[in-house]
Amino acid sequence: MTQNSETPTNPYARISARIDRAVPSNLLLLVARLGIASIFFLSGRTKVEGLLTITDSARSLFETEYVLPLVPPHIAVYVATYSEHLFPILLVFGLFTRGAAATLLGMTLVIEVFVYPDAWPTHLSWAAILLPLIARGAGRWSLDFLLGID
Repeated sequence: MTQNSETPTNPYARISARIDRAVPSNLLLLVARLGIASIFFLSGRTKVEGLLTITDSARSLFETEYVLPLVPPHIAVYVATYSEHLFPILLVFGLFTRGAAATLLGMTLVIEVFVYPDAWPTHLSWAAILLPLIARGAGRWSLDFLLGID
């Protein structure tokens, strides 16, 4: 029995190669898109009533806890809340994925630096999901691919 030069002889390497073939990168990118989209979208939903009416409690949070330098709270609450709705929707559809993921990574960095610096483990996990989307795009199971823009 002759072994193909590309077939690993190490049992661990053979199993790893099988798993690599069984789990397509397009599936990993889809799961990343859906996973990070749900985190940001659900956060955005806590700030609104109805479709997109900013709540008084959200306004209060941006005046007290989510205070940012250079951005007034009455502007930051709208930018953050609408971003937490728009960019996750783009990720779900895989439309303008790199830009949407980069924007959410930027939001993550702002939250880490100015709002919750002790929450770095959570923010690092978000970055770990967003960075492959920025680097690789949405994958073949996306509007980006269908439209030829990725």
